[in-house]
Amino acid sequence: MKKFNSVLIIGMGLIGSSISRALIENHITNNIYGLDCDENVIQKCKNLNILTKGETELNKFDIQFDLIVICTPLSSYKNIFNSLAEFVLQPTLVTDVGSTKMSTIKDFTNVTNNKYMTFIPSHPIAGLEKTGPEHGFSKLFNDRYCILTPFEKNDDALNRISEMWKSIGMSIEMMEPDRHDRVLAMTSHIPQLIAFSVVGTATELESHMREEVIKYSAAGFRDFTRLAGSDAIMWRDVYDKNKDAVLEMLGRFSEDLSTYQKAIRNGDLEFLQNKFNQSKKIRKEIEDIGQAGSFDPTEKKN
Repeated sequence: MKKFNSVLIIGMGLIGSSISRALIENHITNNIYGLDCDENVIQKCKNLNILTKGETELNKFDIQFDLIVICTPLSSYKNIFNSLAEFVLQPTLVTDVGSTKMSTIKDFTNVTNNKYMTFIPSHPIAGLEKTGPEHGFSKLFNDRYCILTPFEKNDDALNRISEMWKSIGMSIEMMEPDRHDRVLAMTSHIPQLIAFSVVGTATELESHMREEVIKYSAAGFRDFTRLAGSDAIMWRDVYDKNKDAVLEMLGRFSEDLSTYQKAIRNGDLEFLQNKFNQSKKIRKEIEDIGQAGSFDPTEKKN
């Protein structure tokens, strides 16, 4: 693919630092710049040698970029687009990694009339519960899906963003923004909310029970705590920005959960076994398409 001359990554946490590493490793750009409001994060990136230059303020950069990737919490997008609208003075592709797309498109169209900026919303479905640039690694995106939700026709821009994600190991899917938000509400946002809720319930138990729950955590509860260890601000914003879809799917889940409750109360073992077998089949389908793998935390970070 055609290389980018200069890339700006806004938000140098786990995802942003992993993108930086992946672009460097795959020779996709000549220069990578980082912007983060936290000076400590920028210093970590400098120590890790994953940026050409890092700053805490956009106007400290004296160059223009041909690609900008936004990797910050959703609540920051509006201010970022406002800042970019004043800063960008030459044709620039902009994409993001946010897990809601209707809100990002709305923020862009409401505040941006800069003729040089072309926005292709993206959602790379990859990540860990860890935060910070020290946890990033270049293979994070390998064999994962990236969903693009273009809202205006621009085949050249769409192709360049698609090729960028492909170059770091991702498979591309196109989806309507509202469809994306409803699908991700079920596959990502509801499971995450359940994890927060289950771990929250455990913390409310009487002290001796709480200690035993933590001490004897089985695999299922450990998985919940892994999810519950994710970035609080990021998830707060997801539930704010994708409220309608989350509430819709949460309603469906609550109805289904009540049928399990009734079956357990009534001793309906056949119902439970059938439901468990159906769920097992879904797990097998996920495994068959290669989306059931987990990242090895001992893997060498690039």
